[in-house]
Amino acid sequence: MKSTLLIFLLSLSVYRLCAQENISPSRPQSGDIALVHGTVHTGNGEMIPDGLVVFSNGKITEVGKYAGPTKLTEIDCSGKHIYPGLISAASILGLNEISAVRATSDEAELGDINPNIRAAIAYNADSKIIYNVRSNGILLANVIPQGGIISGSSSVMQLDAWNWEDAVYRLDGGIHFNMPNLVRFSTEGDPVKDAMDQIEGVRTFFRQAKAYMHETRHEQTNLKFESVRKLFSGEQTFFVHCDLVKEMMVAVSFAREFGFRTVIVGGIDSWKITDYLKKYNISVVLRQVFTLPAMQDDDVDIIYKAPFLLQQAGVMFCISDANESSRYRNLAFNAGVASAYGLTREQALQAITLNAAKILGIDNRTGSLEKGKDANIIVSEGDVLDIRTSLVSLAFIQGRQIDLDNKQKQLYNKYIGKFGLKN
Repeated sequence: MKSTLLIFLLSLSVYRLCAQENISPSRPQSGDIALVHGTVHTGNGEMIPDGLVVFSNGKITEVGKYAGPTKLTEIDCSGKHIYPGLISAASILGLNEISAVRATSDEAELGDINPNIRAAIAYNADSKIIYNVRSNGILLANVIPQGGIISGSSSVMQLDAWNWEDAVYRLDGGIHFNMPNLVRFSTEGDPVKDAMDQIEGVRTFFRQAKAYMHETRHEQTNLKFESVRKLFSGEQTFFVHCDLVKEMMVAVSFAREFGFRTVIVGGIDSWKITDYLKKYNISVVLRQVFTLPAMQDDDVDIIYKAPFLLQQAGVMFCISDANESSRYRNLAFNAGVASAYGLTREQALQAITLNAAKILGIDNRTGSLEKGKDANIIVSEGDVLDIRTSLVSLAFIQGRQIDLDNKQKQLYNKYIGKFGLKN
């Protein structure tokens, strides 16, 4: 028995060693860098052929037309495209490694109301998935806890760090409310009534929290009430996860009672109530483009067209990728599909860069290539929104050039070498 256990532990150790990528976080930028001759897509709708992007000490210092040689370290991007780093606005990146292995999953807690749960401190900066994601140009991710009705606070993380403290880009930026389903799918009981009872329970929680905030002193500190203090002050965003019209309207009414800045996450049917969303200044994070409509009588391609309909109505939105099986790598291609259904290419890019930054409250630092913002930049061999030509060859996070190697690339190189396919 002991020998069997020893063999198992040794094999596990060998597996773990073999599975480790030889990748370390990059050192801070040293020296000024100029990306030249590339087509610059600023992320705010502007495109500059034969452009120039200069950054120093992690900040962008110049964006414009290339006017001739500089005295800086120039990187020739001829024939390539320069973009802001992509932003995944809704993910559990770093919280779940292998769903079937419980020890690698730390995305959910027990209980229904957990506003004091913080995704940031559970974030695993050594996740192998991170390397794959950033190879597709995603440099920032909003990491969201799961489970319960109020699942906790999300944080925006930059994807090149030693630990969660290094990774934090915006800490505890929003509280997440998972709206109970308000559509009857069963003939047993009354699920809609049960859902409304759950919502009323959350409403009671926030009323009690509001009363707690108005007290000048407390005999005991209530961690759950303290965790939502910034919601009431407007420093945090109230993210409501729901898809259907009835659910979104209940969510907006709920949030208006407390004056929360509100964002709908999901919003499959958001295109149906654009006037309502615009009236109350509600933004939408579209979690998935590659999916079917919510209702049988909707156009089969309505989800592809939804970004264009929101754009036309003037509703602030961004595109995310909720497909855990792809590990969020299809973010750019979700936006690419939306550009085939009404959005321009620059609008589609904005939906995964600047719009996402605005919704997450980080647009003063990132989301577009503008002077004074962080140098979160990617360079692609082709159109980053096109799965056929997208090939990210360079990436910088706050000016640091990051390693774009990953396990898939290593395995590819290993086996084409084995079968003599390398030149």
